Amino acid sequence: MSSLNKAMIIGRLGADPEVRYTQSNTAVATLSVATTERYKDRNGELQESTEWHRIVAWGRLAEICQEYLKKGSLAYFEGPIQTRQWEDKDGQKKYTTEIKALTMQMLDSRSDSMSGGGAPSSKPGKSAATSVEIDDSFDDMDDDLPF
Repeated sequence: MSSLNKAMIIGRLGADPEVRYTQSNTAVATLSVATTERYKDRNGELQESTEWHRIVAWGRLAEICQEYLKKGSLAYFEGPIQTRQWEDKDGQKKYTTEIKALTMQMLDSRSDSMSGGGAPSSKPGKSAATSVEIDDSFDDMDDDLPF
């Protein structure tokens, strides 16, 4: 059996996306996304637990994140989990675990997006989806559907 490395996160950004460019001028966006679980404990008290996730997007997806997402934006991210290692200036090994975003979907309503500089969607309440591989072939399809 093969293996699978895929994370799916729906959460709110804790800060505006931070975008840098590599030496070859490729955009790299780093995002901090919070997911919150709410549950009742044994005493019936409402509890809340928040996890923070480091998400990295590359290329055009990074630029789209920078343009349309902001602190507080609700979004869906999907991609593999990866751990990177490097040495700091003191020679100490450092590690970070992050989600490499291959897909991002904005989940804020249009009114939320427009008031905060987010991406407008085609209809209120609808969301806009963005992926690393954008397929424009739907524009060439005929609208004559048999149903």
